[in-house]
Amino acid sequence: MSDPKDSNQNATVEGMLQFGQAMAQNFFGMLAKQHAAMKDSSGTPFESVPLPESEVMNDLQKTFAERHAALWSSMLQRQPGQASEPVVSPEPGDRRFSAPEWSESPLYDYVRQAYLVNADFLKQMSDALPIADGRAKSRMQFLTRQYLDALSPSNFAATNPEFVKAALETKGASITEGIKNLLADLEKGRISMTDDSAFEVGRNLALTPGSVIHENELMQLIQYAPLTDQVAEKPLLIVPPCINKFYIMDLQPANSLVRFVIEQGFTVFLVSWKNPGKKESGFGWDDYLSKGPLEALEVVRSVTRVKKPNVLGFCVGGTILTSALAVARAKGEDPVESLTLMTTLLDFAEAGELGCLVDEASVAAREAAIGKGGLLKGQELANVFSALRANDLVWQYVVGNYLKGSKPQAFDLLYWNSDSTNLSGPFLTWYLRNMYLENNLRVPGKLKMLGVKVDLGKVDAPAYLMAAREDHIVPWKSAYHARPLLGGETTFVLGASGHIAGAINPASKNRRSFWINDATVADPDEWLEAAVEQPGSWWLHWAEWLKKHGGKSIPARGKAGNAKYKPIEPAPGRYVKERA
Repeated sequence: MSDPKDSNQNATVEGMLQFGQAMAQNFFGMLAKQHAAMKDSSGTPFESVPLPESEVMNDLQKTFAERHAALWSSMLQRQPGQASEPVVSPEPGDRRFSAPEWSESPLYDYVRQAYLVNADFLKQMSDALPIADGRAKSRMQFLTRQYLDALSPSNFAATNPEFVKAALETKGASITEGIKNLLADLEKGRISMTDDSAFEVGRNLALTPGSVIHENELMQLIQYAPLTDQVAEKPLLIVPPCINKFYIMDLQPANSLVRFVIEQGFTVFLVSWKNPGKKESGFGWDDYLSKGPLEALEVVRSVTRVKKPNVLGFCVGGTILTSALAVARAKGEDPVESLTLMTTLLDFAEAGELGCLVDEASVAAREAAIGKGGLLKGQELANVFSALRANDLVWQYVVGNYLKGSKPQAFDLLYWNSDSTNLSGPFLTWYLRNMYLENNLRVPGKLKMLGVKVDLGKVDAPAYLMAAREDHIVPWKSAYHARPLLGGETTFVLGASGHIAGAINPASKNRRSFWINDATVADPDEWLEAAVEQPGSWWLHWAEWLKKHGGKSIPARGKAGNAKYKPIEPAPGRYVKERA
């Protein structure tokens, strides 16, 4: 005779299996409806989302049911005043449920663990979806994560014990402050991530001394003052991304890459992109090349009397810079001594999470709307980047600002992150189509820029390529694939952490680590397997490499500009202060 307990347990598991299948079908059916308005790269609309094969599905459902059954059992056996061993725990780095109130209460403990079980089940389902098109599958995984992040019980007053505790301790004042914060952010048009009043560009950000010595419709060129008596003969020109303000590279003296390079004995120039408005809304890719790196190089050569400066590009600034160098090489010029690329894509085959959001329909829509003139507003661009890390850059502040009624702390990096920039429509749509959508830059002669066909293989200056291991915007393996595209000797270094923290890792603190391997192999995994981890900042390793391309030592250039390019105003200049 069967044990009634076994029968009850089997019934429970069977019920959970049915519930899991129904939940998955309903959830992905909902995503399919949202996705149906978009098209995959083959041009075929998604009308339904096929669930994983039956064997995979059964394994996922079985694990799902067993975890819920174990969770119920754990809650029933829990003794008053005692915390039980969790059935499921948040992923490393997930701080949403770290407060003790979540584990002290049986109710909230169950709520958080049930959410984690359900979320993990749907994440694994999205990973196992039998969708052949990689971009379409990545989009499904992205949408799944967005929904799950939004539905976390930590985001709602009724299911967040931290909200209840704050309300009781402050006798409701936290609720009042939260409403005030919400109204203030609605007026501002964005979620506050830091205390905006604590910072001002030129007062306590972008402090490295220098002068604007040249400007045009799209950029100002800054020449920084020397900090050493002797400098390398060959200067360094920095081209930051035009989708952000340059001062990510010059936040505070202790974490300024610009200041660090100057302290190493280099004359440093930097492109400060204009935050485009209506007057600049018609500029395209070629304009950014000619009025950006190419014009800046002319000025640098004139001021320093050096024919071949060193150059550095960061993120899309690196893509713009390398394209400009390819144009110069196509015209028979030998433009630079060395090239440094920080977290830069030249091959967009695996373009990270941003790539899954770019398809033919979305690009065509942008082309129709702003492709011949217009702007992508900075806040819209900022929202996209925040969505890539919604728990850290959206929901954390929804909970803190609105549920708990707290004010965000002053943080220079988050102030910079909120200081968004507009983008010219023609520039953006050309970039999206030719890079993210069609990946044309890697094909020799496929693209014509400034009237010439470009070939990255002709860019043969020694190159230092830096990527970040946890970068979700420029996946490190994709950055690695720039090596065979460039025509010169390449050095690849992999930093720890993500897109910003991995790149802006000040030598003064010398934290984290980086990986080096002198071998040039096609497979990035093979490169990493043989790489050696080094403690500290990659900046020091790069500085030694750059010094080899600095030329002889000369007295520091104490005067900014020359007779033709005279100082216009002190650094950081007007352009970087313009708000979107």
